[in-house]
Amino acid sequence: MERTVEHCGGVPATRRGRWGVSLTVSAAALALVLPASGAEATHGPSGISAKGAYLLDGGTNRPLWGKEANTRRQMASTTKIMTAVVVLDSPGVDLGRPIAIKQSYRDYVARTGASTADLRTGDELTVRQLLYALMLPSGCDAAYALADAFGSGDSEAERTASFVARMNEQAARLGLRDTTYDSFDGISSHGGNLTTPRDLAKLSRHALADRTLAGVMGTMSTQQKAVNVNRLYTWYNTNKLLGSYSGVIGIKTGTTSAAGPCLVFAAKRSGRTVIGVLLDDPGGRYPDAARMLDFAYRKHTPLKLRQLPSMAHED
Repeated sequence: MERTVEHCGGVPATRRGRWGVSLTVSAAALALVLPASGAEATHGPSGISAKGAYLLDGGTNRPLWGKEANTRRQMASTTKIMTAVVVLDSPGVDLGRPIAIKQSYRDYVARTGASTADLRTGDELTVRQLLYALMLPSGCDAAYALADAFGSGDSEAERTASFVARMNEQAARLGLRDTTYDSFDGISSHGGNLTTPRDLAKLSRHALADRTLAGVMGTMSTQQKAVNVNRLYTWYNTNKLLGSYSGVIGIKTGTTSAAGPCLVFAAKRSGRTVIGVLLDDPGGRYPDAARMLDFAYRKHTPLKLRQLPSMAHED
């Protein structure tokens, strides 16, 4: 039994199914599907400056293009996608559960110079609110709070270490063979917080399937009131592609000196979702993302970057 599939270039090909059907795929189709190693793939988007990049069709799970797609690199705060996934995949997770903010969370971001949601000691915020604090302003204090709350052990160190272990277990379950975590937020003290563009796209496809997380990642700004005190938090999404390129629905930024500027992004048009990853992109992650989406959708879309308010953090 043969079946015909359409590749992204519109070239029909027959392929062998697991039951022994013949496989004939044109070289042009392969060039579109297979990721590049080093130089950009033939027929891919031009001028992509990132050291690692990948495009995935979120619906069919079919690769569209790649550049060093299987090379392991540090991922900075795109780590927080997995942080959120582990929280939301926890058995019986209660999004309304209040979590008290400890001084140690604030001390941590001050000590490491990390991005922050400026959470105040003694305030209580729900798990849902902390997901916004984690994903929009890229709050490492929020990541610490969630890891401490959802880890196990008698001390903060034990609980956060167990949470990171759960991140690695989740990576294994999702088949992210080239991904390892040594951090709950992307601040890697030993350089072991590594992934590939291909793995990060696969994780992001899983994350987008969660309605709660997809809603958080697609929010440009939010105001959240603490549970126990009259304090209003205002957070802006650091992903400036959101609201700047038609159809973009998320996902996450990240920048450290070791990882360079990183961006995981997704767009949806006419029911078709495309997911992209850029790792270590010193030449401009947002224009590169727009070029990649233009390639995927075969249409040029103007990019006019949304500017963050002066008080907002950029990651």
